[in-house]
Amino acid sequence: MAKAPTVEDVARVAGVSRQTVSNVLNTPAIVRDGTRERVEQAIRDLGYRPHTAARALRTRRSSTIGIHLDPYAGGISGVVLDRFVHALTERATDRGMRVLLYAARTADQEIARMGDLVDGGEIDAVVITGTFHGDPRTRWLTSRNVPFVAFGRPWGVDDVEDPAHLWVDVDGAAGTAAATRFALDAGDRVAFLGWPSGSGTGDERERGWRETMQGAARSGLRLTVRDDVALARAAVADALERHESIDALVCASDSLAIGAHLAAVEAGMPRLPVIGFDNTPSAEALGLSSIEQLPEKVAAGALDLLMGPSGNVVAPRPTTAGAAHVLVEPQLVVRTPSV
Repeated sequence: MAKAPTVEDVARVAGVSRQTVSNVLNTPAIVRDGTRERVEQAIRDLGYRPHTAARALRTRRSSTIGIHLDPYAGGISGVVLDRFVHALTERATDRGMRVLLYAARTADQEIARMGDLVDGGEIDAVVITGTFHGDPRTRWLTSRNVPFVAFGRPWGVDDVEDPAHLWVDVDGAAGTAAATRFALDAGDRVAFLGWPSGSGTGDERERGWRETMQGAARSGLRLTVRDDVALARAAVADALERHESIDALVCASDSLAIGAHLAAVEAGMPRLPVIGFDNTPSAEALGLSSIEQLPEKVAAGALDLLMGPSGNVVAPRPTTAGAAHVLVEPQLVVRTPSV
C-alpha cells in the first residue's frame, strides 16, 4: 500500500517550510496569497489529508461542523435536504473537516443541543437549515459568537445589503420564473399552485410566477394548499370541475405537482403541462418537469462562506453588504409526462 503523503511531502513540493504548511492548514490568513496558493496546489496534487485528531490537539479545534438532522416525516421533497447533507459531508471531508449530525424536533431543542456541543468543544461551527421569520436559532448563535451559515436566508430583513448573518440559498423566484416562461409556450393561462402565505420560501417561489406573468401581461389562477399530494389533487380537481381555464400549472413543490398531475389525468387532461420544484425521483418517475435545486452547489457555497474558497479551518467571511451570501440559481429540467 502506498504511503500517505505527509506535511513534509507537501512542504518539499511547495518549496516551503513545514511551519508554513502548518500555517496554511491552521491559520491561512497570515500566509501571503502566492505562498498559500502554492501550498494548496501541492496539497491537491499530493492528495494530502490532515490528521484530524492530531490537528485538534494542536489547535484546540474539533475540526467538526454540526448540522441538524430533520426528523423523518415521509413525503417527497425531503430528499433535497438529504442530498445537501450528503454533499456537505463529502466536501467537508475533502477539506479535512468532519460533519456531526444532531437531532431535534423544535427550534428550542436544537438550541439546547447546539449549546451542549459548543460548550463541550465538539464543534467549531454550525450549518442550520429551514430558516423562518423570527428564527431564534440565528439570534442564539449570533449572541454566542458561534460561527454559522444558514441554508435559507434571514427572512424579514434586508438579507443582501444589511445581512444579519451568513447564508446560502436557492433562488426560488428565479426557478419559478423559468418554469413560468416555459409554461407560457403552452398557452396564456398559467396557474400557480403554492403554499399558504407566510412561508418565506413559498412566497419567493410564488413571486417568480407572479412577476413573470405580469411582465408578459398575463394573469392566471392562484391555488393554495399545504404541501400534500392529496390536498393538491383535490384542489386542482375542484378547479378543473369549475371549468377554470388552465393551460399549464407551475407548482411550489414536487408534492403539489404530483397531486396536480393526478387530478389532470383523472379529468382527461394527461398532457396538461405541470412543473414542480425540487426535481425529486418521484417527479422523474412520472415524467414531470421540475426545478433542480442543485444542493451540491448549496453545500459548496456554505463551506466557502464558513472556510473560504479553499481553507481547511473555520474562518467565516465577514458579514458585509453583498458578500455575506451565496444565491444558487436553480435549473429547469423539462420532461414529458408518462401516461
